[in-house]
Amino acid sequence: QVQLVEAGGGLVQAGGSLRLSCAASGRISVYTMGWFRQAPGKERDFVAAISPMGDSTAYADSVKGRFTISRDNAKNTLNLQMNSLKPEDTAVYYCAASLYSMPYAESRNYYNIWGRGTQVTVSS
Repeated sequence: QVQLVEAGGGLVQAGGSLRLSCAASGRISVYTMGWFRQAPGKERDFVAAISPMGDSTAYADSVKGRFTISRDNAKNTLNLQMNSLKPEDTAVYYCAASLYSMPYAESRNYYNIWGRGTQVTVSS
């Protein structure tokens, strides 16, 4: 089974940027890929998703216009460019893979492969 490892988290001031990456141990071209986040005491929420060939994306309303998801199937990597960060973006960010298509991408229940997460902290 493919394994996912996130990187790129850290501490940044409000208004700053971070770029998260997710490296896969195998082919990801068959998977819908997504980013989720979980703040302390809260549920794991959808952030963004991208179709297997990268021709379709979806975003949570809270990040639209600020975050951009992308993938490189040749390198088996997934990225999340995060701009104009806000304190409410503070969370552990998880990379995930799903064999379901984009209509199911916003539900964490349809993802069967998860990374361990990377912490993003945005200070005010």
